[in-house]
Amino acid sequence: MELKAGCKLVVRSVNEDGRKFRPSDWIERISTTMATFGKDNRLHYSDFVRPSIVDGEKCLVVENSLKESNPAAFEYIMQFVRANRLQVNQVCETKITELEETPGAKAG
Repeated sequence: MELKAGCKLVVRSVNEDGRKFRPSDWIERISTTMATFGKDNRLHYSDFVRPSIVDGEKCLVVENSLKESNPAAFEYIMQFVRANRLQVNQVCETKITELEETPGAKAG
């Protein structure tokens, strides 16, 4: 998949054939690998990789810029996606702004 500048990848918990992917906590597992604990002793997701609600479904949102800033982490995520045949979409800035302003959407 060719990545467009200013876009994000949205990885769904659904295989290419439409089956729900298990384990159900895979998004949190991947997100926490790049998260840090703040001074408030709370987990803070990275700006590059985080869980988010998209169209009422929990998804993994990956910033395109991760490919430049941490190529190994980006490749790890993409290998995971390919190996498990997960559905991926690119969402560009105009749609992302709408997504983040949607009630119920949360960004890590």
